[in-house]
Amino acid sequence: MSEARNPKSVRLAVAQTPVRDDPRDVEALRNSGRQVRALMREASAQGARIVHFPEGAICFPNKLVMSVHGPDAVGPADWDRCQWPVLQSELAAIAKLARELRLWTVIASVHRLTEPNRPHNSLYVISDRGEVVTRYDERLLSKTKVSYMYSPGISPVTFEVDGVRFGCLLGMEIHYPELFAEYEKLDVDCVLFSTTGVSPGAVAAQAQGHAAVNSYWVSFSVPTQHSATAPSGVIAPNGDWFERCPADGSPSVAVVNLDDNSEAAVESVTYARPWRRESRAGVYAGHQVTDLRSEDRTTAF
Repeated sequence: MSEARNPKSVRLAVAQTPVRDDPRDVEALRNSGRQVRALMREASAQGARIVHFPEGAICFPNKLVMSVHGPDAVGPADWDRCQWPVLQSELAAIAKLARELRLWTVIASVHRLTEPNRPHNSLYVISDRGEVVTRYDERLLSKTKVSYMYSPGISPVTFEVDGVRFGCLLGMEIHYPELFAEYEKLDVDCVLFSTTGVSPGAVAAQAQGHAAVNSYWVSFSVPTQHSATAPSGVIAPNGDWFERCPADGSPSVAVVNLDDNSEAAVESVTYARPWRRESRAGVYAGHQVTDLRSEDRTTAF
């Protein structure tokens, strides 16, 4: 949404939910689904058009729970331990509610592949018609994830809601600035980042940095377990927190208008982002000079 495009806005809700780590536990999976749907209703009541959930919103399978050598040693994950029918029924109920509420819903889940391939760690993008319109699969996984648990994804994913373009990132991908830069090149207006791993302050600070250097919005969604140090929230294109969930461990949503005409966004989007693109395109070449005093780096004063 730069000067060359008509500024548009969309109302976004970012959620924080409790994350449970045993996919064998049917009641825990059911409780997670109920919690997600309760927050979907809350987001809808506050006028949101899209709601964004953390990694593991239904379940984040623990490496020791899944390990064939567990519970005391990490090893290859035994995905037969997952209650797949229950997980699928909860996701179907979420999609049905998205259609009823006319609410775009971005929800993390394990995505099953054809055996013997390991599943993806994914973000489903469910439209306001209740349809999965695309899916993002985590590409740059932790050593444990890629060694024992998941198949990596291969590509970025973008989608649009009311003319606002979103990109998705997941898990430990906060540590890779090239992924955020990739989405800037893809002209996104907001990156939706979901994770379960948050060192106190570190990941949240990195998210602010990515928003500022790319001059776009970042939606930062984490479990309630991390809310005391890094609650979920939305970062404006200038790198400032725009709105955050409570830091008291409660399941909740923060609802904001992603409006590039807002004070927190207009300068970054209108001037900083276009200038960075121009400077990277070689604008400096015509201003470079041939001068001995420039070439001799030992010249004093």
